Amino acid sequence: MAKGVNLSRSDLDSSSGSDLSVSSRTSNRSLRVVEKERRKNEAGDPFLLALKYFSEVEAGTPCVGNDVLERNLVQVERVGLSRGLPPEAISVMLDYAMSLRMGGMMCVRVLKFLIPATVVPQEAVVRAVAWLCVSKIAISTQVLFLRWVLTVFDMIDSKDNLRAVYGFIFHFVTEENLSPYICHLLYLLTRRESVRPFRVRKLLDLQTKMGRQPFLLHLLSLYKVFCPELVTLALPSRMRSGFKNHNSTWKAALSAVQKRNNGQVSSDISLTLGVKHKTNSRKRKYHHLEVPSLSSSVQRNSPFSSSRKFFPLEQLHTFPELLDNLHRIELPSQMGSLLGSNLALCYLDYVQDDSAFLRLNFWLGHALHEEFLFCSGDGGSGSSSEALHLLNRLLSTQQFLQEGFSSTEGFLYKFLNVWDGSLLRPQILGLLSDIPVVPSSCINQLLFEPLMQLFFTSTLFFKCSVIDCLNNMLSKWLTWHSVYALEDGLDISLHSHTPMNMTLSGFMDSVVELVHFVGRLSAVGLQLEGCHSLLLSFILDFYETVCDMFLKYGLPLVVMPPVGVFYPALFATDPVSVDRLGYIMYRYKKNLTSAKCQQQETKVFHISRQTYREFNHYLSFMVSCLWNAKMFLPGMAIVVDQELLSLSKVPEPWTSFDLIHHPAFLGYALDFHHKARKQWDWYLEFLFSQGFQGLRQFVQSNITRRSAAGTNDQGQGDRQPTSS
Repeated sequence: MAKGVNLSRSDLDSSSGSDLSVSSRTSNRSLRVVEKERRKNEAGDPFLLALKYFSEVEAGTPCVGNDVLERNLVQVERVGLSRGLPPEAISVMLDYAMSLRMGGMMCVRVLKFLIPATVVPQEAVVRAVAWLCVSKIAISTQVLFLRWVLTVFDMIDSKDNLRAVYGFIFHFVTEENLSPYICHLLYLLTRRESVRPFRVRKLLDLQTKMGRQPFLLHLLSLYKVFCPELVTLALPSRMRSGFKNHNSTWKAALSAVQKRNNGQVSSDISLTLGVKHKTNSRKRKYHHLEVPSLSSSVQRNSPFSSSRKFFPLEQLHTFPELLDNLHRIELPSQMGSLLGSNLALCYLDYVQDDSAFLRLNFWLGHALHEEFLFCSGDGGSGSSSEALHLLNRLLSTQQFLQEGFSSTEGFLYKFLNVWDGSLLRPQILGLLSDIPVVPSSCINQLLFEPLMQLFFTSTLFFKCSVIDCLNNMLSKWLTWHSVYALEDGLDISLHSHTPMNMTLSGFMDSVVELVHFVGRLSAVGLQLEGCHSLLLSFILDFYETVCDMFLKYGLPLVVMPPVGVFYPALFATDPVSVDRLGYIMYRYKKNLTSAKCQQQETKVFHISRQTYREFNHYLSFMVSCLWNAKMFLPGMAIVVDQELLSLSKVPEPWTSFDLIHHPAFLGYALDFHHKARKQWDWYLEFLFSQGFQGLRQFVQSNITRRSAAGTNDQGQGDRQPTSS
């Protein structure tokens, strides 16, 4: 029995081994079949055969009269220009070209059709840089290679290894023909740890030798952002474009490949500072205005991603996910894609990456300049949904970050000179209200002159929109002052990465210029529009901001409205305007009284006596007109000849603008007369009950009411008003 059992087990074991052997043979046969099929496909695919040829071809192989070379080269060229080359093909062809196995002519030809279908392996670029250091490549070919790298820069799957050879790349900055392209590439690769004292010294020496070249100044400006103590050179706050577009050789082919591939991977070929590269066609219509889709610069399936455990930005959906992965997130290759995600903007604001903000600014600057300033008339149609979407996203982003971008500011200053006032008006004025404080020395040329031309030749609604825009601008300036004001000065910036330092006196000069400019616009605008109540309402909104600059925003400045605004508001036919004027005068008095008290205590600032005289003049006239019924009398601000008044046949014309006979309140006086039967001592309370809180505050703060002895309770004479 036991022997039978043992035999059974042995039979079972042999049977199991036999099964395993059969399974192994079957598996091996399957692998052989797969391998045979793969070799068959390779043997039948001319493109793969061509790649194999270029990977195995030996140096020194002649190219003249080489039919095999020409056949394989044409095959790869056809694929590259039609569908784009996969990453493996990019690696093979770039290594073949830069190694000069078959001469420099082949290198130039290969670089011209090296169009990536998806991404560019960074190792291929690093090997090409190594070949560049061999110094056997012609200068013109080196320039072509650098232009190609700049064009496909944001298609490189990762850039850590490329930044590791930063020093080798920097070595070429002294080569005069390569310097513009090397500076551009260094600009894109620079991080804080890249800035070294010896590199700064070399750039400064080169700047002395070559002059103040824009590409050198822009690289130095980036170095100064990271290490201001190393760069002592004074750099202009606004520089013209320093880096040109270098994508002309590959732009059409890249666009065709991306369109064919349904935009799966798009190259941010517009990520350059220079936007003045001229092309033959001027009929571009919003090709750069699409906000790129959010995608990390490191591919998910790449070994680099798995080793570093990066968290792709496109997978962020909640704020807790952002907090959990703050140190594992890689910024996207296309910085414009950040505009489409508030979580990505939160991350950008948290990391405070200077180069990231600069890259985003350059992307925006290129898109806005190319499509709004450099397009033809038929390309600037306001019906473009892409333009509307981009500007709305930009507005939303600036509101989210509570600040604007320097590229937007530079674009607006240029665009105002060619704007017709109707193209995307809400968006343009919204962006205009976000610009930072402009120095008083250039605010007139950059802002006031183009706006003035548009304002005086526009419709009523455009005038209202401009006044509202300038009111929002002033409010944001004052808010920035109240937040960032320091004892030794003022740091008001578009972002902390693009500072524009300004002293308190310089800031006050800019605010005064803005307030006076709006005063001039308002006075002339009211004359042109017949003191329209809608325009007057927006103007009074502005002066509600102006009258509270000292108490609400802590700015030691008080600016009174011009007579062209005060008198139209006082004599307005709608009661709301008069009521709001009363509130504005009440707030002016509060601010001036508080400023005078602090001025006597601290003696740090000074409000001019002219301001007090203007306020007292307005206050005296307003009280005399509304309360004391002394209009048109001798000694008043408005004097009318008595003979002319008699010709008007208006009885007691000096009472024409008191609280009873004023055109704005006459209807309320009649209503009160029918209801209260001449109980005029209640009339003021009746007006207050109608919601005129500004008038209430003005009367209570500036007028003392007292009952006269011996008067009856009938009529208006039972209360004797006196000005305080």
